[in-house]
Amino acid sequence: MLRAILIYLSKAAWARRLVTRWPFARRAAARFIAGDTLDECIVTIQSINQRGLLTTVDHLGENVTNPEEARRAADDYLVIMDRICSSGVHSNASLKLSQLGMALDYDLCLDNMRRILHKAAECGMMVRIDIEDASTVDRTIKLYRALRASGMTNVGLALQSYLYRTEKDMLELLPEQTPIRLCKGAYKEAATVAYPRKQDVDENYDRLARLMIDASLKHGARLEPPDGKIPPLVALATHDPKRIEAAKAYAAQVNFPKQALEFQMLYGIRGDLQTQLAAEGYPVRLYVPYGTSWYPYYVRRLAERPANVWFFVSNFFRG
Repeated sequence: MLRAILIYLSKAAWARRLVTRWPFARRAAARFIAGDTLDECIVTIQSINQRGLLTTVDHLGENVTNPEEARRAADDYLVIMDRICSSGVHSNASLKLSQLGMALDYDLCLDNMRRILHKAAECGMMVRIDIEDASTVDRTIKLYRALRASGMTNVGLALQSYLYRTEKDMLELLPEQTPIRLCKGAYKEAATVAYPRKQDVDENYDRLARLMIDASLKHGARLEPPDGKIPPLVALATHDPKRIEAAKAYAAQVNFPKQALEFQMLYGIRGDLQTQLAAEGYPVRLYVPYGTSWYPYYVRRLAERPANVWFFVSNFFRG
């Protein structure tokens, strides 16, 4: 019930207007967001790299309302590519297609993605397309395939284990050597399209992780490079120790190299687990968002982890 309410609030314009006026809310969100500016984000990434961890940068924003906003968002990502290259940080980038105008015009979004990928290729960098709610999956995969068909191979996808369709999607994408980030899913979906029970989501996650490992092994198990710009084919995004242990156990069983198995986590969550996995020899990449459009991202983080709600409430009473 709490999760459903928070996901509703993440999309509610009235709630966004109210909460973003509260100074304590921005302070609470700062735990998960690397500042308002790219300069602040780069400084944060440098400190993360010093811990032996990689990052992927996300400029916060989604669901633009006109083509000009979509083009400006793409322009922002061109600047991000340049800064990642010039600063020498070990990072790549992630983005949402709704930020680039997918809901407005498919061709506009495709053109924006091409511009971004051309710039990323100059630095030898991959860009990951985040997956959004279930209604966007077909368009997202269509656009991804259009980019690959035009020769742009420096692009990857994210998929969600709570959707019934994901196994079928994955079985079609894995033979194409698609770099996939597997996450559980952070949107409110109907029981007709997504598993309503956590146990089923978890079991599907483990099953899909095994499929990814098997496919990568078949294609030579691409390893993580030191600069973190082109990740391996297998990226498991989870803070769940049971999912992590299940993946590690299966990888060991099939002799899958540690450097071909990347674990991804959100900036600000489970620093102890991040350090532990890196010490064990696995690549660990933090998803590092920045920008002023922090509200929907932060509220979805509250929905994912009830402990984060109490963190928010404690800040409320501190004022």
